[in-house]
Amino acid sequence: MIYRREIDGLRALAVLPVILFHAGFSTVSGGFVGVDVFFVISGFLITSIIVEELAAGKFTLAGFYERRARRILPALFFVLLACLPFAWWLLLPAELVDFGKSVMAVAVSASNLLFWLQTDYFAATAEQIPLLHTWSLAVEEQYYLVFPLIMVLAWGLGKRWLVVVLALVALLSLAWSEWLWRSSVEANFYLIPSRAWELMVGALAAFYLQNKVLVTNGIMAQIASVFGLVLLGYAVFFFDEGMPFPSVYALVPTLGAVLLIVFATPATWVGQLLVTRPLVWVGLISYSAYLWHQPVFVFARLQALEEPSVGLMAGLCIITLGLAWFSWRFVEQPFRDRHRFTRTQIFSAAVIGSLLFIALGAGLVWTDGLASRFAD
Repeated sequence: MIYRREIDGLRALAVLPVILFHAGFSTVSGGFVGVDVFFVISGFLITSIIVEELAAGKFTLAGFYERRARRILPALFFVLLACLPFAWWLLLPAELVDFGKSVMAVAVSASNLLFWLQTDYFAATAEQIPLLHTWSLAVEEQYYLVFPLIMVLAWGLGKRWLVVVLALVALLSLAWSEWLWRSSVEANFYLIPSRAWELMVGALAAFYLQNKVLVTNGIMAQIASVFGLVLLGYAVFFFDEGMPFPSVYALVPTLGAVLLIVFATPATWVGQLLVTRPLVWVGLISYSAYLWHQPVFVFARLQALEEPSVGLMAGLCIITLGLAWFSWRFVEQPFRDRHRFTRTQIFSAAVIGSLLFIALGAGLVWTDGLASRFAD
């Protein structure tokens, strides 16, 4: 797949609103939609890679899961390790028990299920849950487990029928989401049946570009890319946590993301914005930035006697980007290098690391959150 710098620019437009929203900046009242944009990007990129490799006869499940493990797990495990001493220092026993449960859930790609049962994403108490943001990683990881299998099994139907199947899944998922928010807000927010359509929208964009020449210039590309940016910007600045979400409202940022993916090439005005060096840089470190921002903000709030000032939160946003660069440079990149780490080493590290965090989380639960720390 050809690398497109504008996709990294779009990643920046997704992660920055999320960070600012969780930092408490009211201007980006809809900053949480950045996660929905990430789902669209993931659906697009994963589908593009799978379709290209299936068409060339090169796709293997082992190769796919190896790439996902290299991409996701090293930085995730690194951030989990970094969180442990701060959790021990700042969390009360009951909170540390919950933290231990979340560590175990993250290790088995099920934190969205845990938080569905435990908390409202928009509740005030969410600011005290260090790993709450990992719910979206769990949704993507569950998608990675199922989607490649569907693609392999259905490939023989032909691309046209695959598109029909994916479109039907997207429509059913969107309809389910629009119905479910009325009866179970938490299930609608956290669980993959309500989120699958966002990933499918990205997948359909991938199929579209597989069969069309990328529109690199012209008035259509200019208008469509500007409209995509307007849709995304409207969601970021005018949506708020009181809206039912996801629902048909989520079509605004997701369709905006699709228009940017399809039309915002460097030959367009919007594409030229997306490929600027600052946005591409943030896009490159966006995964690590997403991992770091929630625990940084939570632990800062927990150790403060009152809500941190705007200036402090702005500084923590910058620190988040610095930590993100560090883990991108010294954790993400080395583990993506196949000359440094073989497939066997990656899979072994994934299993060992997961078991280690399951054991650590279980230990925190078993000891009642290390309650002995507070014994006389």
